[in-house]
Amino acid sequence: MNTQRQFLIEQLKSQHFDLLVIGGGITGAGIALDATTRGLKVALVEKNDFAAGTSSKSTKLIHGGLRYLKQLELKVVKEVGQERAIVHRLAPHLVKPEKMLLPIYKGGTFGKTGTSIGLWLYDFLAGVKGADKRKMLAKKPTLQLEPLLHENGLVGSGFYAEYRTDDARLTIEVIKTAIRFGAVCLNYVQLTDFIEENGKLKGAVCQDLENGDSFQFTANTFVNAAGPWVDGLREKDKSLSNKRLFLSKGTHIVVPWERLPLRHSVYFDVSDGRMIFAISRQRATYIGTTDTAFKGDIDQVFAEKSEIEYLLNAANAMFPTALLTMDDVESTWAGLRPLVYEEGKSAGEMSRKDEIFISKSGLISVAGGKLTGYRKMAQKLVDSVLKMQKQTAIVCLTKQVALTEDAFENFVQVVDFQKDIELRLKGFSNQSTTANYLVENYGKTALQIVDAAFAEGNLTDEALILIELRHCLENEMVLTPTDFFERRTGLLYFNIQRVRQHLDAVLAVFQTVRHWPNEQVEAERQKIVDLMARLRPV
Repeated sequence: MNTQRQFLIEQLKSQHFDLLVIGGGITGAGIALDATTRGLKVALVEKNDFAAGTSSKSTKLIHGGLRYLKQLELKVVKEVGQERAIVHRLAPHLVKPEKMLLPIYKGGTFGKTGTSIGLWLYDFLAGVKGADKRKMLAKKPTLQLEPLLHENGLVGSGFYAEYRTDDARLTIEVIKTAIRFGAVCLNYVQLTDFIEENGKLKGAVCQDLENGDSFQFTANTFVNAAGPWVDGLREKDKSLSNKRLFLSKGTHIVVPWERLPLRHSVYFDVSDGRMIFAISRQRATYIGTTDTAFKGDIDQVFAEKSEIEYLLNAANAMFPTALLTMDDVESTWAGLRPLVYEEGKSAGEMSRKDEIFISKSGLISVAGGKLTGYRKMAQKLVDSVLKMQKQTAIVCLTKQVALTEDAFENFVQVVDFQKDIELRLKGFSNQSTTANYLVENYGKTALQIVDAAFAEGNLTDEALILIELRHCLENEMVLTPTDFFERRTGLLYFNIQRVRQHLDAVLAVFQTVRHWPNEQVEAERQKIVDLMARLRPV
Protein backbone atom coordinates (compact mmCIF):
# COMPACT_ATOMS: atom_id res chain seq x y z
CA MET A 1 0.00 0.00 0.00
CA ASN A 2 1.11 3.56 -0.70
CA THR A 3 2.87 4.89 2.42
CA GLN A 4 0.98 8.20 2.34
CA ARG A 5 -2.34 6.39 1.95
CA GLN A 6 -1.58 4.02 4.83
CA PHE A 7 -0.69 6.98 7.07
CA LEU A 8 -3.94 8.78 6.21
CA ILE A 9 -6.04 5.63 6.75
CA GLU A 10 -4.59 5.21 10.24
CA GLN A 11 -5.35 8.86 11.00
CA LEU A 12 -8.92 8.41 9.81
CA LYS A 13 -9.41 5.37 12.03
CA SER A 14 -7.93 6.88 15.17
CA GLN A 15 -9.13 10.48 15.35
CA HIS A 16 -12.24 12.50 16.07
CA PHE A 17 -12.91 15.20 13.48
CA ASP A 18 -14.57 18.58 13.57
CA LEU A 19 -15.82 18.03 10.03
CA LEU A 20 -16.34 15.06 7.72
CA VAL A 21 -16.72 15.87 4.01
CA ILE A 22 -18.26 13.17 1.85
CA GLY A 23 -17.28 13.60 -1.81
CA GLY A 24 -13.92 14.20 -3.45
CA GLY A 25 -14.93 16.50 -6.28
CA ILE A 26 -13.96 20.16 -6.52
CA THR A 27 -16.68 21.23 -4.05
CA GLY A 28 -15.63 18.75 -1.38
CA ALA A 29 -11.96 19.50 -1.99
CA GLY A 30 -12.58 23.23 -1.62
CA ILE A 31 -14.51 22.71 1.64
CA ALA A 32 -11.73 20.54 3.06
CA LEU A 33 -9.09 23.14 2.22
CA ASP A 34 -11.10 26.11 3.51
CA ALA A 35 -12.01 24.40 6.79
CA THR A 36 -8.48 23.11 7.40
CA THR A 37 -6.90 26.52 6.86
CA ARG A 38 -9.32 27.89 9.47
CA GLY A 39 -8.11 25.43 12.08
CA LEU A 40 -10.75 22.69 11.88
CA LYS A 41 -9.74 19.03 11.96
CA VAL A 42 -11.11 17.73 8.66
CA ALA A 43 -11.58 14.34 7.01
CA LEU A 44 -12.71 13.80 3.42
CA VAL A 45 -13.75 10.45 1.93
CA GLU A 46 -14.50 9.66 -1.72
CA LYS A 47 -15.88 6.29 -2.83
CA ASN A 48 -14.12 6.49 -6.19
CA ASP A 49 -11.07 8.46 -7.27
CA PHE A 50 -10.86 12.18 -6.60
CA ALA A 51 -12.71 14.13 -9.34
CA ALA A 52 -14.11 10.90 -10.83
CA GLY A 53 -17.58 12.43 -11.27
CA THR A 54 -18.62 15.88 -12.46
CA SER A 55 -15.27 17.41 -11.54
CA SER A 56 -13.47 15.73 -14.43
CA LYS A 57 -16.29 16.08 -16.95
CA SER A 58 -16.84 19.85 -17.32
CA THR A 59 -15.95 22.06 -20.29
CA LYS A 60 -12.69 22.71 -18.43
CA LEU A 61 -13.13 26.46 -18.30
CA ILE A 62 -12.87 28.83 -15.38
CA HIS A 63 -15.43 31.22 -16.81
CA GLY A 64 -18.04 33.65 -15.68
CA GLY A 65 -21.05 32.06 -17.31
CA LEU A 66 -21.86 34.60 -20.00
CA ARG A 67 -25.11 32.85 -20.88
CA TYR A 68 -26.43 33.42 -17.36
CA LEU A 69 -26.74 37.09 -18.24
CA LYS A 70 -29.63 36.05 -20.48
CA GLN A 71 -31.29 34.51 -17.42
CA LEU A 72 -30.57 37.71 -15.41
CA GLU A 73 -28.55 35.76 -12.84
CA LEU A 74 -26.35 38.78 -12.24
CA LYS A 75 -25.23 37.65 -8.79
CA VAL A 76 -23.97 34.34 -10.20
CA VAL A 77 -22.15 36.12 -13.04
CA LYS A 78 -20.57 38.63 -10.66
CA GLU A 79 -19.44 36.08 -8.11
CA VAL A 80 -17.92 33.52 -10.45
CA GLY A 81 -16.55 36.25 -12.72
CA GLN A 82 -14.54 37.67 -9.86
CA GLU A 83 -13.44 34.19 -8.79
CA ARG A 84 -11.78 33.60 -12.18
CA ALA A 85 -8.98 36.04 -11.41
CA ILE A 86 -8.50 34.64 -7.90
CA VAL A 87 -8.12 31.03 -9.01
CA HIS A 88 -5.80 32.11 -11.84
CA ARG A 89 -3.58 33.86 -9.29
CA LEU A 90 -3.54 30.80 -7.02
CA ALA A 91 -2.53 28.41 -9.82
CA PRO A 92 -1.38 30.37 -12.92
CA HIS A 93 0.10 27.27 -14.60
CA LEU A 94 -3.20 25.42 -14.33
CA VAL A 95 -5.74 28.22 -14.83
CA LYS A 96 -4.54 29.93 -17.99
CA PRO A 97 -5.84 33.02 -19.84
CA GLU A 98 -7.93 32.09 -22.85
CA LYS A 99 -9.26 34.70 -25.27
CA MET A 100 -12.77 33.83 -26.45
CA LEU A 101 -14.36 34.84 -29.73
CA LEU A 102 -18.14 35.21 -29.87
CA PRO A 103 -19.20 35.54 -33.54
CA ILE A 104 -22.33 37.56 -34.28
CA TYR A 105 -24.62 36.61 -37.16
CA LYS A 106 -27.75 38.15 -38.62
CA GLY A 107 -30.71 36.49 -36.93
CA GLY A 108 -28.47 34.81 -34.34
CA THR A 109 -28.95 34.55 -30.58
CA PHE A 110 -26.79 37.63 -29.93
CA GLY A 111 -27.14 40.89 -31.86
CA LYS A 112 -24.26 43.34 -32.11
CA THR A 113 -25.70 45.90 -29.69
CA GLY A 114 -26.88 43.27 -27.23
CA THR A 115 -23.51 41.52 -27.33
CA SER A 116 -21.63 44.76 -26.77
CA ILE A 117 -23.78 45.67 -23.76
CA GLY A 118 -23.72 42.10 -22.44
CA LEU A 119 -19.94 41.76 -22.64
CA TRP A 120 -19.49 45.22 -21.10
CA LEU A 121 -21.73 44.20 -18.21
CA TYR A 122 -19.89 40.88 -17.99
CA ASP A 123 -16.55 42.68 -17.64
CA PHE A 124 -18.02 45.20 -15.19
CA LEU A 125 -19.48 42.54 -12.90
CA ALA A 126 -16.28 40.49 -12.99
CA GLY A 127 -14.00 43.48 -12.46
CA VAL A 128 -12.05 42.88 -15.69
CA LYS A 129 -9.36 45.48 -16.36
CA GLY A 130 -6.88 46.58 -19.02
CA ALA A 131 -6.21 44.52 -22.14
CA ASP A 132 -8.60 41.78 -21.01
CA LYS A 133 -11.64 44.03 -21.45
CA ARG A 134 -13.94 43.05 -24.27
CA LYS A 135 -13.45 44.36 -27.78
CA MET A 136 -16.13 44.56 -30.44
CA LEU A 137 -14.87 43.63 -33.90
CA ALA A 138 -16.25 44.07 -37.42
CA LYS A 139 -16.50 41.21 -39.91
CA LYS A 140 -13.04 41.54 -41.47
CA PRO A 141 -10.97 41.54 -38.24
CA THR A 142 -13.17 38.72 -36.94
CA LEU A 143 -12.22 36.55 -39.92
CA GLN A 144 -8.59 37.55 -39.51
CA LEU A 145 -8.72 36.22 -35.95
CA GLU A 146 -10.58 33.07 -36.97
CA PRO A 147 -10.69 32.36 -40.72
CA LEU A 148 -12.51 29.03 -40.26
CA LEU A 149 -15.77 30.79 -39.35
CA HIS A 150 -18.47 30.69 -42.00
CA GLU A 151 -18.89 34.11 -43.60
CA ASN A 152 -22.55 34.05 -44.62
CA GLY A 153 -24.44 36.47 -42.39
CA LEU A 154 -21.40 37.25 -40.21
CA VAL A 155 -21.69 40.76 -38.76
CA GLY A 156 -18.71 40.83 -36.44
CA SER A 157 -17.81 39.47 -33.02
CA GLY A 158 -17.10 40.07 -29.39
CA PHE A 159 -13.58 39.25 -28.20
CA TYR A 160 -13.24 38.78 -24.46
CA ALA A 161 -11.23 37.02 -21.75
CA GLU A 162 -11.84 33.70 -20.00
CA TYR A 163 -9.59 31.05 -18.44
CA ARG A 164 -8.97 27.43 -19.38
CA THR A 165 -8.08 24.70 -16.89
CA ASP A 166 -8.01 20.97 -16.34
CA ASP A 167 -10.83 20.37 -13.87
CA ALA A 168 -9.48 17.05 -12.56
CA ARG A 169 -5.97 18.47 -12.07
CA LEU A 170 -7.44 21.49 -10.27
CA THR A 171 -9.31 19.18 -7.93
CA ILE A 172 -6.19 17.10 -7.25
CA GLU A 173 -4.14 20.21 -6.46
CA VAL A 174 -6.80 21.48 -4.04
CA ILE A 175 -6.86 18.04 -2.35
CA LYS A 176 -3.06 17.95 -2.08
CA THR A 177 -3.03 21.47 -0.64
CA ALA A 178 -5.67 20.51 1.94
CA ILE A 179 -3.54 17.51 2.96
CA ARG A 180 -0.49 19.77 3.36
CA PHE A 181 -2.54 21.89 5.77
CA GLY A 182 -3.51 18.80 7.78
CA ALA A 183 -6.71 17.42 6.23
CA VAL A 184 -7.14 13.64 5.96
CA CYS A 185 -8.34 13.09 2.37
CA LEU A 186 -8.81 9.60 0.97
CA ASN A 187 -10.05 8.20 -2.32
CA TYR A 188 -11.60 4.74 -2.64
CA VAL A 189 -13.08 4.97 0.87
CA GLN A 190 -16.88 4.68 0.81
CA LEU A 191 -19.24 5.84 3.52
CA THR A 192 -21.55 2.86 4.04
CA ASP A 193 -23.62 4.13 6.96
CA PHE A 194 -24.13 6.95 9.40
CA ILE A 195 -23.98 6.51 13.18
CA GLU A 196 -26.74 8.36 15.01
CA GLU A 197 -27.28 9.21 18.67
CA ASN A 198 -30.57 10.72 19.79
CA GLY A 199 -31.46 11.51 16.17
CA LYS A 200 -28.22 13.36 15.48
CA LEU A 201 -25.28 12.24 13.38
CA LYS A 202 -22.28 11.33 15.50
CA GLY A 203 -20.13 9.12 13.29
CA ALA A 204 -19.65 7.23 10.06
CA VAL A 205 -18.97 3.66 9.00
CA CYS A 206 -16.60 3.48 6.04
CA GLN A 207 -15.05 0.77 3.90
CA ASP A 208 -11.61 0.91 2.35
CA LEU A 209 -12.40 -0.30 -1.16
CA GLU A 210 -8.75 -1.15 -1.78
CA ASN A 211 -8.69 -4.03 0.72
CA GLY A 212 -12.30 -4.34 1.93
CA ASP A 213 -11.59 -3.31 5.54
CA SER A 214 -14.42 -1.54 7.40
CA PHE A 215 -13.96 0.92 10.23
CA GLN A 216 -15.78 3.77 11.95
CA PHE A 217 -14.95 7.15 13.44
CA THR A 218 -16.73 10.17 14.88
CA ALA A 219 -17.17 13.79 13.80
CA ASN A 220 -19.02 16.89 14.93
CA THR A 221 -20.39 17.95 11.55
CA PHE A 222 -21.11 16.08 8.31
CA VAL A 223 -21.11 17.65 4.84
CA ASN A 224 -22.58 15.88 1.85
CA ALA A 225 -20.73 17.20 -1.21
CA ALA A 226 -21.22 14.12 -3.37
CA GLY A 227 -22.36 15.87 -6.56
CA PRO A 228 -24.79 13.65 -8.53
CA TRP A 229 -24.83 11.26 -5.55
CA VAL A 230 -26.04 13.92 -3.07
CA ASP A 231 -29.63 12.67 -3.04
CA GLY A 232 -28.44 9.09 -2.46
CA LEU A 233 -26.78 10.17 0.78
CA ARG A 234 -29.86 12.19 1.70
CA GLU A 235 -31.88 8.99 1.31
CA LYS A 236 -29.43 7.18 3.58
CA ASP A 237 -29.94 10.00 6.08
CA LYS A 238 -33.75 9.72 5.56
CA SER A 239 -33.86 13.41 4.69
CA LEU A 240 -34.68 13.41 0.97
CA SER A 241 -37.74 15.66 0.73
CA ASN A 242 -38.83 18.94 -0.83
CA LYS A 243 -35.93 20.11 -3.00
CA ARG A 244 -34.01 17.48 -4.95
CA LEU A 245 -31.46 17.20 -7.72
CA PHE A 246 -32.06 17.52 -11.42
CA LEU A 247 -29.25 15.84 -13.36
CA SER A 248 -28.28 17.43 -16.66
CA LYS A 249 -25.95 15.56 -19.00
CA GLY A 250 -23.18 17.35 -20.85
CA THR A 251 -21.17 15.66 -23.62
CA HIS A 252 -17.93 16.76 -25.29
CA ILE A 253 -16.00 15.40 -28.27
CA VAL A 254 -12.29 15.59 -29.10
CA VAL A 255 -10.84 15.82 -32.62
CA PRO A 256 -7.23 16.29 -33.80
CA TRP A 257 -6.23 19.95 -33.96
CA GLU A 258 -5.25 19.46 -37.60
CA ARG A 259 -8.90 18.68 -38.40
CA LEU A 260 -10.14 21.84 -36.67
CA PRO A 261 -7.11 24.15 -36.37
CA LEU A 262 -8.67 27.01 -34.45
CA ARG A 263 -6.55 30.07 -33.73
CA HIS A 264 -8.82 31.09 -30.85
CA SER A 265 -11.48 29.49 -28.73
CA VAL A 266 -14.96 30.15 -30.12
CA TYR A 267 -18.28 30.38 -28.27
CA PHE A 268 -21.10 30.09 -30.79
CA ASP A 269 -24.83 29.51 -31.00
CA VAL A 270 -26.52 26.69 -32.87
CA SER A 271 -29.90 26.43 -34.56
CA ASP A 272 -31.74 25.18 -31.46
CA GLY A 273 -30.64 28.21 -29.42
CA ARG A 274 -27.91 26.48 -27.40
CA MET A 275 -24.37 27.80 -27.08
CA ILE A 276 -21.36 25.61 -27.86
CA PHE A 277 -17.63 25.98 -27.16
CA ALA A 278 -14.84 24.91 -29.53
CA ILE A 279 -11.48 25.07 -27.74
CA SER A 280 -7.94 24.18 -28.81
CA ARG A 281 -5.90 22.30 -26.23
CA GLN A 282 -2.34 21.19 -27.03
CA ARG A 283 -2.63 18.69 -29.92
CA ALA A 284 -6.44 18.55 -29.99
CA THR A 285 -9.60 20.61 -30.29
CA TYR A 286 -12.63 19.79 -28.16
CA ILE A 287 -16.26 20.74 -28.72
CA GLY A 288 -19.15 20.86 -26.26
CA THR A 289 -21.43 20.76 -24.52
CA THR A 290 -24.91 19.29 -24.67
CA ASP A 291 -27.46 19.96 -21.94
CA THR A 292 -30.17 17.31 -21.59
CA ALA A 293 -32.09 15.69 -18.75
CA PHE A 294 -30.51 12.44 -17.52
CA LYS A 295 -32.34 9.59 -15.79
CA GLY A 296 -29.96 6.66 -16.29
CA ASP A 297 -27.31 4.99 -14.13
CA ILE A 298 -25.24 7.82 -12.65
CA ASP A 299 -22.25 5.49 -12.34
CA GLN A 300 -22.28 4.84 -16.11
CA VAL A 301 -22.35 8.12 -18.02
CA PHE A 302 -20.97 8.08 -21.56
CA ALA A 303 -21.52 9.93 -24.82
CA GLU A 304 -24.27 8.61 -27.09
CA LYS A 305 -23.87 8.49 -30.86
CA SER A 306 -26.70 11.01 -31.30
CA GLU A 307 -24.95 13.49 -28.99
CA ILE A 308 -21.69 13.14 -30.92
CA GLU A 309 -23.54 13.74 -34.19
CA TYR A 310 -25.22 16.82 -32.70
CA LEU A 311 -21.85 18.34 -31.80
CA LEU A 312 -20.30 17.43 -35.16
CA ASN A 313 -23.23 19.05 -36.97
CA ALA A 314 -22.92 22.17 -34.80
CA ALA A 315 -19.19 22.45 -35.51
CA ASN A 316 -19.60 21.86 -39.24
CA ALA A 317 -22.28 24.54 -39.44
CA MET A 318 -19.95 27.09 -37.81
CA PHE A 319 -16.71 25.89 -39.48
CA PRO A 320 -17.93 24.57 -42.86
CA THR A 321 -14.49 23.84 -44.35
CA ALA A 322 -13.71 21.38 -41.54
CA LEU A 323 -16.19 18.71 -42.72
CA LEU A 324 -15.78 16.73 -39.51
CA THR A 325 -17.07 13.16 -39.44
CA MET A 326 -17.38 10.37 -36.89
CA ASP A 327 -13.99 9.10 -38.04
CA ASP A 328 -12.38 12.31 -36.76
CA VAL A 329 -13.60 11.81 -33.19
CA GLU A 330 -10.68 10.51 -31.13
CA SER A 331 -12.39 10.51 -27.74
CA THR A 332 -15.36 11.84 -25.80
CA TRP A 333 -16.45 12.51 -22.27
CA ALA A 334 -19.83 12.96 -20.65
CA GLY A 335 -20.76 14.10 -17.17
CA LEU A 336 -23.66 15.18 -15.01
CA ARG A 337 -24.43 18.63 -13.63
CA PRO A 338 -26.17 18.24 -10.26
CA LEU A 339 -28.66 21.14 -10.45
CA VAL A 340 -31.41 21.97 -8.00
CA TYR A 341 -34.76 21.03 -9.58
CA GLU A 342 -37.06 23.87 -10.63
CA GLU A 343 -40.59 23.08 -11.77
CA GLY A 344 -41.33 23.83 -15.42
CA LYS A 345 -37.78 24.59 -16.53
CA SER A 346 -35.63 22.72 -19.05
CA ALA A 347 -32.10 21.54 -18.29
CA GLY A 348 -30.57 24.60 -19.95
CA GLU A 349 -32.85 27.01 -18.09
CA MET A 350 -32.23 25.74 -14.57
CA SER A 351 -30.14 27.88 -12.26
CA ARG A 352 -26.47 27.06 -11.56
CA LYS A 353 -26.73 28.70 -8.13
CA ASP A 354 -25.49 26.58 -5.24
CA GLU A 355 -27.86 25.72 -2.40
CA ILE A 356 -27.42 24.22 1.05
CA PHE A 357 -29.88 21.80 2.71
CA ILE A 358 -29.61 20.92 6.43
CA SER A 359 -31.45 17.85 7.68
CA LYS A 360 -32.88 17.25 11.15
CA SER A 361 -29.98 14.90 11.88
CA GLY A 362 -27.48 17.63 11.03
CA LEU A 363 -26.37 16.44 7.58
CA ILE A 364 -25.42 19.47 5.49
CA SER A 365 -25.90 18.84 1.76
CA VAL A 366 -24.64 21.20 -0.93
CA ALA A 367 -25.81 21.09 -4.55
CA GLY A 368 -25.63 23.20 -7.69
CA GLY A 369 -22.89 25.72 -8.36
CA LYS A 370 -20.16 25.94 -10.98
CA LEU A 371 -16.55 24.81 -11.19
CA THR A 372 -15.45 28.46 -11.22
CA GLY A 373 -17.22 29.21 -7.95
CA TYR A 374 -15.86 26.27 -5.94
CA ARG A 375 -13.76 28.43 -3.56
CA LYS A 376 -16.62 30.82 -2.76
CA MET A 377 -19.05 27.92 -2.28
CA ALA A 378 -16.62 26.38 0.20
CA GLN A 379 -16.25 29.68 2.04
CA LYS A 380 -20.01 30.04 2.47
CA LEU A 381 -20.44 26.49 3.67
CA VAL A 382 -17.58 26.65 6.19
CA ASP A 383 -19.01 29.94 7.50
CA SER A 384 -22.26 28.02 8.13
CA VAL A 385 -20.39 25.16 9.84
CA LEU A 386 -18.58 27.53 12.19
CA LYS A 387 -21.87 29.22 13.02
CA MET A 388 -23.54 25.87 13.73
CA GLN A 389 -20.65 24.81 15.94
CA LYS A 390 -20.85 28.19 17.71
CA GLN A 391 -17.17 28.82 17.06
CA THR A 392 -15.56 32.20 16.76
CA ALA A 393 -15.75 33.42 13.17
CA ILE A 394 -12.41 32.84 11.48
CA VAL A 395 -11.67 34.77 8.31
CA CYS A 396 -11.44 32.69 5.13
CA LEU A 397 -7.82 32.39 4.04
CA THR A 398 -8.06 30.61 0.70
CA LYS A 399 -7.68 33.78 -1.38
CA GLN A 400 -4.01 33.68 -0.35
CA VAL A 401 -3.32 29.92 -0.44
CA ALA A 402 -1.38 28.89 -3.54
CA LEU A 403 -2.44 25.54 -4.95
CA THR A 404 1.07 24.12 -5.33
CA GLU A 405 3.99 23.85 -2.95
CA ASP A 406 6.39 25.70 -5.23
CA ALA A 407 4.03 28.19 -6.86
CA PHE A 408 4.54 30.54 -9.79
CA GLU A 409 4.05 34.19 -8.88
CA ASN A 410 2.30 35.05 -12.15
CA PHE A 411 1.59 33.82 -15.66
CA VAL A 412 4.70 35.50 -17.10
CA GLN A 413 6.77 33.13 -14.97
CA VAL A 414 4.76 30.21 -16.33
CA VAL A 415 5.49 31.21 -19.94
CA ASP A 416 9.21 31.63 -19.24
CA PHE A 417 9.39 28.32 -17.40
CA GLN A 418 7.64 26.52 -20.25
CA LYS A 419 10.21 27.93 -22.69
CA ASP A 420 12.96 26.51 -20.48
CA ILE A 421 11.31 23.09 -20.56
CA GLU A 422 11.05 23.28 -24.36
CA LEU A 423 14.80 23.97 -24.57
CA ARG A 424 15.44 21.08 -22.21
CA LEU A 425 13.45 18.83 -24.55
CA LYS A 426 15.34 19.95 -27.66
CA GLY A 427 15.29 17.16 -30.20
CA PHE A 428 12.37 15.41 -28.54
CA SER A 429 9.40 14.85 -30.83
CA ASN A 430 6.54 17.29 -30.19
CA GLN A 431 8.73 19.20 -27.73
CA SER A 432 6.48 22.28 -27.62
CA THR A 433 3.26 20.31 -27.03
CA THR A 434 5.00 18.10 -24.47
CA ALA A 435 6.40 21.07 -22.56
CA ASN A 436 2.98 22.72 -22.52
CA TYR A 437 1.32 19.52 -21.30
CA LEU A 438 3.88 18.90 -18.53
CA VAL A 439 3.84 22.46 -17.19
CA GLU A 440 0.03 22.67 -17.23
CA ASN A 441 -0.22 19.38 -15.35
CA TYR A 442 2.64 19.61 -12.87
CA GLY A 443 3.86 23.19 -12.68
CA LYS A 444 7.51 23.43 -11.63
CA THR A 445 7.58 19.69 -10.98
CA ALA A 446 7.69 19.31 -14.78
CA LEU A 447 11.44 20.03 -14.65
CA GLN A 448 11.98 17.22 -12.13
CA ILE A 449 10.05 14.82 -14.36
CA VAL A 450 12.07 15.73 -17.45
CA ASP A 451 15.40 15.58 -15.60
CA ALA A 452 14.49 12.20 -14.09
CA ALA A 453 13.68 10.84 -17.54
CA PHE A 454 17.03 12.14 -18.86
CA ALA A 455 18.81 10.54 -15.93
CA GLU A 456 17.53 7.14 -17.01
CA GLY A 457 19.40 7.47 -20.32
CA ASN A 458 18.04 8.21 -23.77
CA LEU A 459 14.91 10.38 -23.41
CA THR A 460 11.93 8.63 -24.99
CA ASP A 461 8.19 9.13 -24.76
CA GLU A 462 7.88 5.92 -22.79
CA ALA A 463 10.56 6.98 -20.32
CA LEU A 464 8.74 10.27 -19.82
CA ILE A 465 5.33 8.73 -19.20
CA LEU A 466 6.74 6.20 -16.72
CA ILE A 467 8.44 8.97 -14.73
CA GLU A 468 5.08 10.77 -14.70
CA LEU A 469 3.44 7.59 -13.43
CA ARG A 470 5.94 7.15 -10.60
CA HIS A 471 5.43 10.78 -9.58
CA CYS A 472 1.66 10.27 -9.46
CA LEU A 473 1.94 6.98 -7.59
CA GLU A 474 4.18 8.54 -4.96
CA ASN A 475 2.53 11.96 -4.61
CA GLU A 476 -1.05 11.89 -5.93
CA MET A 477 -2.67 8.73 -4.50
CA VAL A 478 -3.08 6.97 -7.84
CA LEU A 479 -4.43 3.46 -7.26
CA THR A 480 -5.47 2.35 -10.75
CA PRO A 481 -4.35 2.86 -14.36
CA THR A 482 -7.64 4.71 -14.99
CA ASP A 483 -6.76 7.22 -12.25
CA PHE A 484 -3.53 7.94 -14.10
CA PHE A 485 -4.70 7.94 -17.70
CA GLU A 486 -7.99 9.78 -17.14
CA ARG A 487 -7.71 12.16 -14.18
CA ARG A 488 -4.00 12.80 -13.51
CA THR A 489 -2.93 13.18 -17.15
CA GLY A 490 -6.10 13.56 -19.25
CA LEU A 491 -4.53 11.29 -21.89
CA LEU A 492 -7.70 9.24 -22.33
CA TYR A 493 -9.35 12.37 -23.67
CA PHE A 494 -6.65 14.44 -25.32
CA ASN A 495 -4.01 11.95 -26.44
CA ILE A 496 -5.59 8.52 -26.43
CA GLN A 497 -2.92 7.22 -28.82
CA ARG A 498 -0.35 7.49 -26.00
CA VAL A 499 -2.58 5.34 -23.82
CA ARG A 500 -2.67 2.60 -26.45
CA GLN A 501 1.05 2.91 -27.07
CA HIS A 502 2.20 2.76 -23.45
CA LEU A 503 -0.51 0.71 -21.73
CA ASP A 504 1.66 -2.39 -21.34
CA ALA A 505 4.57 -0.43 -19.89
CA VAL A 506 2.28 1.36 -17.43
CA LEU A 507 0.67 -1.92 -16.35
CA ALA A 508 4.12 -3.41 -15.77
CA VAL A 509 4.95 -0.59 -13.33
CA PHE A 510 1.64 -1.12 -11.48
CA GLN A 511 2.37 -4.84 -11.25
CA THR A 512 5.79 -4.19 -9.74
CA VAL A 513 4.80 -1.38 -7.37
CA ARG A 514 1.49 -2.81 -6.23
CA HIS A 515 2.46 -6.50 -6.39
CA TRP A 516 -0.39 -7.44 -8.69
CA PRO A 517 -0.76 -11.04 -9.88
CA ASN A 518 -0.99 -11.59 -13.64
CA GLU A 519 -4.76 -12.04 -13.39
CA GLN A 520 -5.22 -8.56 -11.95
CA VAL A 521 -2.96 -7.03 -14.58
CA GLU A 522 -5.12 -8.56 -17.30
CA ALA A 523 -8.31 -7.39 -15.56
CA GLU A 524 -6.98 -3.82 -15.39
CA ARG A 525 -5.90 -3.99 -19.02
CA GLN A 526 -9.42 -5.04 -20.02
CA LYS A 527 -10.92 -2.16 -18.01
CA ILE A 528 -8.85 0.36 -19.99
CA VAL A 529 -9.61 -1.35 -23.31
CA ASP A 530 -13.34 -1.36 -22.53
CA LEU A 531 -13.23 2.26 -21.40
CA MET A 532 -11.49 3.37 -24.60
CA ALA A 533 -14.22 1.63 -26.57
CA ARG A 534 -16.93 3.42 -24.56
CA LEU A 535 -15.27 6.80 -25.17
CA ARG A 536 -15.66 6.38 -28.91
CA PRO A 537 -19.06 4.73 -29.56
CA VAL A 538 -19.01 4.86 -33.37
